[in-house]
Amino acid sequence: MKTIKHISLWVVVATCMVAVSTRGNAQAVSSTYFNVDWQFNAPVGNSYADKASGWGMNFEGGYYVMPKMAIGAFISYHTNNKYIDRQTLMLKSNSALTTDQQHSLFQLPFGLLAKYRFTTDGILEPYATVKLGANYSRMSSYLQAWEIYDDTWGFTVSPEIGVSIFPNPSVRYGFHVALYYNYATNKSKVLTYDIDGRNNIGFRLGVSF
Repeated sequence: MKTIKHISLWVVVATCMVAVSTRGNAQAVSSTYFNVDWQFNAPVGNSYADKASGWGMNFEGGYYVMPKMAIGAFISYHTNNKYIDRQTLMLKSNSALTTDQQHSLFQLPFGLLAKYRFTTDGILEPYATVKLGANYSRMSSYLQAWEIYDDTWGFTVSPEIGVSIFPNPSVRYGFHVALYYNYATNKSKVLTYDIDGRNNIGFRLGVSF
C-alpha cells in the first residue's frame, strides 16, 4: 500500500513537470530540463539485502545557468530485498529466535545537483552530474506478521554519467540513459545485523524534456 502511494505521488509530480515544460516558450524550454526514470539498483558491500532490483524511480530537474552548466534538484527511491531461510539467531540476554526472514532495504535520497553537458545541439547530449543531499533509509526484517525496522538519516553523494537522446533536436523531448554510483552515510541495526553506510551502483532509463 505504501509503495502504491509513493508511485501515485511521483506520477502527479511527473505530470506537473510535463505540463510546465509544454506550456513554456521556446527560450524557457531550452534553458530547463527534466528527467523521469525507471531505476535499476544493486547494493554493494553489504549482505543484508544485496539482491539487485528494479523497484525504484528517479526524478530530477534543473536550470541552465550557462549553456552547458545546470543546477537543480533531485529525488529518487529504491527498495532491495533478500529472503533468508529459517535459522536461529542468538539475541541479547541469552535469548534466541528461530524463524525465516524477508530482508528489505528502502532508500530515498534527495537534494541538489550540478550538471555539465558536453554538447548543446544534435541528437545525442552526453553529460556528467554530481548530486549531493540527504538520504532517508529504512532497514527492515519481516518475520511472519511482524516487522522489525530501523529508520535512519544520512548524507548522500552520487556521481552520474549519461546521455539524453533527442530524435528530433528541434523538439526538446527524448530519451534518457544513465549510469550512477551512490553512497550514503546511514548506519542501521536490526536484530543481529548491522549496516554501516550504503553503497549502490545502477542504471536509469527514462524520458528527458
